Amino acid sequence: MPFDNYEIYPYCPFITRTVEVGGLTKSQLIQKLQQYSILMNEYGEKLFTDDKFTTCDKKYNLHTVELTVGDLGFPDGANTDQIFKKAEELGLKLCPLELGPHLRIEYLDQPEDYSGNSLQKQQAPSGSITIASEKLSEDDNFPKGFYLRRINGVLWLRGYCADHLHVWNPNDHFIFCQKTLLEKK
Repeated sequence: MPFDNYEIYPYCPFITRTVEVGGLTKSQLIQKLQQYSILMNEYGEKLFTDDKFTTCDKKYNLHTVELTVGDLGFPDGANTDQIFKKAEELGLKLCPLELGPHLRIEYLDQPEDYSGNSLQKQQAPSGSITIASEKLSEDDNFPKGFYLRRINGVLWLRGYCADHLHVWNPNDHFIFCQKTLLEKK
């Protein structure tokens, strides 16, 4: 994708969603994922079983924004810290980790990517959407968060590992939360 005359968020195309989060325990979330035949990889399961991954008792709505790394002003890609810092400067915030399973349950019509480059090593899989969230551990071998993907018609909630040197491609998709009016003041 050429980035000669591109505009960055909020002056670029992006996708917004309102997602209901909370009200379910981790075991209830797992049951719901199973109910919809959603699979998890080993990293996703590791995130779920960690004590630092908590869920909220009460239901609440989150307003999310899906955009690319390039939409944040990085035509050559950027590392996670750069992406998260720029998103904050642009009025976005990180998502709670529990958004991942809730969004996966609500976003059942995610398109499948057929670009043929889904087996890239050390890169976000083609067609995936990464949930921007605080990491639970500084350990490079511990998953940093969730991403959503459809593979051969099957919906996945997957965990991923990326160290601080990993450079995300400009076309990689992230989901952030919009700040509420109270938070903007």
